[in-house]
Amino acid sequence: MQLHYDFHMHSCLSPCGSEDMTPYNLVNMAALQGLEAIALTDHNSSRNCPAAIAAGREAGITVIPGMELTTSEEAHVVCLFPTLSAALEFDRLVYARLPDIANRPDIFGDQWIMDEGDQITDAIPKLLINATDISLMEVTSLVGRYGGFCYPAHIDKNAYSILASLGDFPPECGFRAAEISAAGQVEALTARYPILQTLPLVCSSDAHYLEQILPPAAWLETPENTPAAILAALSAGCRWSRG
Repeated sequence: MQLHYDFHMHSCLSPCGSEDMTPYNLVNMAALQGLEAIALTDHNSSRNCPAAIAAGREAGITVIPGMELTTSEEAHVVCLFPTLSAALEFDRLVYARLPDIANRPDIFGDQWIMDEGDQITDAIPKLLINATDISLMEVTSLVGRYGGFCYPAHIDKNAYSILASLGDFPPECGFRAAEISAAGQVEALTARYPILQTLPLVCSSDAHYLEQILPPAAWLETPENTPAAILAALSAGCRWSRG
């Protein structure tokens, strides 16, 4: 089946995310826009995934539990998991490897955890947008221990991407996919970095605001619309298309 997706979205848990990006709101906006599967990928946290998955069940849209990890090189990596329990276990590991620097909501924004009714249940004290001490060289194996799949985020951007951080896409990092933005120039990227010609290029929004959740920009081939099947398809180098 051709599955219309967006695998990079932030909720109000990300300090740079809009307060309107509650789990219920973002899931239902995605459903209204015609997306069939999304991933919630807050900065260095999966703590709003339980509420988003519950909202997804009600809205009839698959929600993959995930995270946008910031590596020690300050490169962003999308991490997706087949189950909520795996995502939350990984979340605990990542939180322990964040520097012990408190969030300043007046400067960076709130970091709200919500329930499925969009009620605030807690706030995360550490600043989530800092770099962890997890390197690009270890992230694929580390995510794999939890049954997950990961790939560098928005590689066409000049900040917080693997290409911006390293100036290259080293094969020894072990990534089997990469993410581009909707405006990314695929031909220019694949010409400069031939390794990208062999990888699925995931096209997602990196939405931080409701108005950034748009109609489908891409689809991928997967046998069924479940987190496990989607991750298996990405890992196997599935067919994909942008636009």
